[in-house]
Amino acid sequence: MKIVCSCSPNQPQFAVLPPAGAKIPSIFRNVRVNNWRHDELLAQMQRLRGKSYLEDGAIRPDDLTGDGRHTMSVDQESWHVLSLDSCGRVVGCLRYLEERSARNFEDLWVRHSALARCPVSGRRFRRAVETTMRAASQMRIGFGEVGGWAVEKDRRLTLEPLRILLATYGLLQLLGSATGVATATARHGSSAILRKIGLTSLQAEGEELGPYYDPQYGCQMEVLQFDSRFPNPKYRERVMELSAFLSGAPLVCRATLAQKSRGIFHSFEASVLAPSLASV
Repeated sequence: MKIVCSCSPNQPQFAVLPPAGAKIPSIFRNVRVNNWRHDELLAQMQRLRGKSYLEDGAIRPDDLTGDGRHTMSVDQESWHVLSLDSCGRVVGCLRYLEERSARNFEDLWVRHSALARCPVSGRRFRRAVETTMRAASQMRIGFGEVGGWAVEKDRRLTLEPLRILLATYGLLQLLGSATGVATATARHGSSAILRKIGLTSLQAEGEELGPYYDPQYGCQMEVLQFDSRFPNPKYRERVMELSAFLSGAPLVCRATLAQKSRGIFHSFEASVLAPSLASV
């Protein structure tokens, strides 16, 4: 049977994918345990990222899996905000990797950046990030890295890129607020859009860390700093609206081992009790 779906590009919705095994805060009211849907959304997100990055020249074809996915080891460890069209297809994505338990710079994902290996600015970059880590710990808020931003090509000139950024701010509010870093490219004005919503240049000893060239992605990059408590005042109300919306949006997670075990136990319990109940 052929399923026909009439998609409206003007009505995107959101879904959230939590890290594997994460304890889900009670503020999320629409938790769905569905292994198939979780894996499908994750794969769609990775294919969108792969297609977008390949078109931009940021990656090579051999960086993708056979089915066109751009996979990263942190995908399973991150929170993902997904923008969906009315068919439930992923058309935008952004991730947040929570790293508050990291002990030092070497435990962070951002240690892989070209700037971290730069003989001129690498040490200053490390000190700047570690200063931000300590500040987050003192304020008792989260610390992490935002990345993996991708939007369908035909939606890049709409409000969708901005919308998914603000929704991610909203997610961080639901998680108790966070500060951290985001690596952005100059392509499509990405770093400019991030600055527009409130991100700022990372600073080391009172001086801004400027743009740098990343040979892996073949373009100019910047490492920016964010604090989810302080978006651009222009967008604060919108962030609050999206935060409230995300609290009721589908949060799709995989069943944990404990949940699977409980399911097996209940099935066994039912098979044992059924004969005796039938005789009552």
